[in-house]
Amino acid sequence: MSNGSLSQLLFKVEEHLIWKERLRIALDIARGILYLHEECETHIIHCDIKPQNILMDEFWTAKISDFGLAKLLMPNQTRSFTRVRGTGGYLAPEWQNNILITVKADVYSFGVVLLEIICRRSNMEVNVSTTDEIILSSWVYKCFVAKELDKLVDDDDEEVDMNKLEKMVKVALWCIQDEPALRPSMKNVILMLEGTVDTPTPPPSLSFS
Repeated sequence: MSNGSLSQLLFKVEEHLIWKERLRIALDIARGILYLHEECETHIIHCDIKPQNILMDEFWTAKISDFGLAKLLMPNQTRSFTRVRGTGGYLAPEWQNNILITVKADVYSFGVVLLEIICRRSNMEVNVSTTDEIILSSWVYKCFVAKELDKLVDDDDEEVDMNKLEKMVKVALWCIQDEPALRPSMKNVILMLEGTVDTPTPPPSLSFS
């Protein structure tokens, strides 16, 4: 793709992703995953959703790529046993617990990516101000509970809509719930991000500790 990957856009110091574009890109990704899960003829679990596998086209539209680890679901099949596949930091807990994998594994990975889009940093960083900030999900949840979401965004992000920021954080925290059944479908993720439906407050999760 002509404009590289989302990883390059988020994590390179010389790049600057203005705030209003972050929600648009998050929705692009969510719609792409929804297509894989529900709209294509053979439903697909991507199994490796991460910024490196999201490419930006000439119009800066996010496109999901790299289906080398993807799992195809047979008609009427909603879950599958499969060996662990994916990238550390983006793997849902069920991959490690030897239980059936569903599309909710991709929802978890999307939640991690959404946090990275919000904060413009990777899900684990050692070059941070305090140890509380090393694990992104834990730090975001602490900021959410303390009502300090302004800490999550760049100092030069003057146009941040704090209501939209809170909504995106809540959606991400729902997506990374440890229990797959608690995670929303990608359709509901889109509705929440668009503001079509309310986004309730997410419960605590082991992922946040």
